[in-house]
Amino acid sequence: MNEPAQESARDLSPRASTMRERRAAMKVKLRRRGMFALPSMFTLGCLFFGFFGIIQAMNLRFDYAATCVFVAMVLDSLDGRVARMTKTQTAFGAELDSLADMVSFGAAPALIVYEWSLSSLPSPRIALAGAFIYAACAALRLARFNVQIDVVDKRFFNGLPSPAAAAVVAGFVLLMDDLDIEGVDVAWWAFAITLVSGISMVTTAQFFSFKAMSRRAISFTALAMFAVGFGFMLVDPPKVIFAVCLAYLVSGYVVWLWRAIKRPAAPADEVATSVDGIPPAW
Repeated sequence: MNEPAQESARDLSPRASTMRERRAAMKVKLRRRGMFALPSMFTLGCLFFGFFGIIQAMNLRFDYAATCVFVAMVLDSLDGRVARMTKTQTAFGAELDSLADMVSFGAAPALIVYEWSLSSLPSPRIALAGAFIYAACAALRLARFNVQIDVVDKRFFNGLPSPAAAAVVAGFVLLMDDLDIEGVDVAWWAFAITLVSGISMVTTAQFFSFKAMSRRAISFTALAMFAVGFGFMLVDPPKVIFAVCLAYLVSGYVVWLWRAIKRPAAPADEVATSVDGIPPAW
């Protein structure tokens, strides 16, 4: 009586093992899909806060709008790290990141500062030009970064990064809001900061990328300095944040000027000129 039951059990065992293998394969497949989707979730979060910042600027909540830019910066700094940690870098993720950066650090800061201050300038054309120049420079900066990503020195950025430029503009808005200064009272200052931040993105000045530090073990001294800096930021966040962002903006030009001064002159025998003073074609 037990022989048919044993034979049926033997027939079902291969099917059961096949089902278990399929379920295990499906779990692995779903896990891999989740890992590939994780960096994109951070990128979409960056895009959302950039878009939400524009909405807040339209509602005249400029403090919330500027804060959204900084939240987008944090999410933008995490998506690439998560992709490298999980080894899920894809061309799709890189393109999505560029599009999200254009919205969050190109269009959003330009529209925020335009609604907050630039629109009160005497000439609407000047206001429009300032906001457009910033947005256009952000687009050019991102396009150049995508083209040069494999050929430039990883330790430095060529031109001010778009998140840093957005931080300068948004930090100025936060600082003025903290000091209870209306945008109409500092319209020309806002125009100058917007213009300098935008043009800095397309210059050849090199800005430290901090990528080399992330690949090494952080020393105790660095952690202590970070703790001290974080403590200073808690004293007066708007002032400290804007000061740090402005210092980073200036650092690129300081390095560029230092290298220009220290650059060795070409030997005299290498400088050949013709009789009429025009250098010959080599």
